Amino acid sequence: MELKLAAFADEADGRLSEQIKAMSENGIDYLEIRGVDGENISDITKDKAKEVRKQLADAGLAVWSLGSPYGKIGITDDFEAHLDKFKRGLELADILGAKNIRLFSFYVPSDSKEQYRDAVMKRLEQFILAAKGSGIVLCHENEKGIYGDIAKDCFDIHKTFPELRAVFDPANFVQCGQDTVDAWKMLEPYVEYMHIKDALPDGSVVPAGKGVGNLKYLLENYKGKVLTLEPHLSVFDGFDKLETEEKTKMKYCYPTSRAAFDAAVAALKEIM
Repeated sequence: MELKLAAFADEADGRLSEQIKAMSENGIDYLEIRGVDGENISDITKDKAKEVRKQLADAGLAVWSLGSPYGKIGITDDFEAHLDKFKRGLELADILGAKNIRLFSFYVPSDSKEQYRDAVMKRLEQFILAAKGSGIVLCHENEKGIYGDIAKDCFDIHKTFPELRAVFDPANFVQCGQDTVDAWKMLEPYVEYMHIKDALPDGSVVPAGKGVGNLKYLLENYKGKVLTLEPHLSVFDGFDKLETEEKTKMKYCYPTSRAAFDAAVAALKEIM
């Protein structure tokens, strides 16, 4: 089965026109849409969403998932307003034609995680209830500092809510000291799709296959249909002013966002 590629195209450029160009020139058909023309996807108007979908469709592109910030607030922060924003996000996803919404399980104090478990689950349940009947698949991403940041706590979430699927992000696990192979063996039944992002032991994000995220193993065992490229590579504004010998020391730093995006695509295609 041929895998389809999606990408966080806002890492190539903030402007939608340039995102479309970067996607088309790299042969990527789907967006995990996060930022467009200077706005977070959760903040755009419905009219803007219609305009975005039309521009993408005209270029032969489509939205795979909303790379939303839902659930990326503190567990003690006001939730009612956040839930209202999430409900609006369901409408935006429908307008954009997105099949999925990426979300998180709230920032919690690392030294007292367990005492917030019930509060986390209650909030996730509210997301699930709000999305019921929408046809939108909710996908939880493992993120540093949230309740579901390591495999056992992600497993707790998915065992509690099997309908809540997983976005498997290897680099985020590496940054939490979690072995990605162990995480995969525990979470694979719940994985809806995977982020292509790799990291070194010190947490630095690097092109796919250049870190310790076991990307080759993960891809060999991946049974999903779509992969989302999330470059997160360093861009150094003064790169072009450096001497040649200094440039060689900056192994994974790029002169522009577009150059970093292109390098991330090339690294993924090389592994695949």
